[in-house]
Amino acid sequence: MILALLAQDPGTPTGPEFGKASPLGLLIVLILLAGTVLLVRSMNKHLKGLPETFEPEHPEPDQKADEGTDPGAIPDTGDGTEPPKPAAT
Repeated sequence: MILALLAQDPGTPTGPEFGKASPLGLLIVLILLAGTVLLVRSMNKHLKGLPETFEPEHPEPDQKADEGTDPGAIPDTGDGTEPPKPAAT
């Protein structure tokens, strides 16, 4: 029985409305296209406002250089005491 159902020709839909798209479909596609264009333009405008690099222009003298430092390490004071806690802002 199942084999007979699978062996049947599925029949192609050939009614008078087959393959036609409604004007509503075109309207939805155009709205999505316009929204995409507006989002891309907005993204480009925001990206132009970003700086070329996020490196500090004038690093403070007490800041270590980014290269060769361990960003997650707690500095060792060498005298067995804990380093001072940063002040809350």
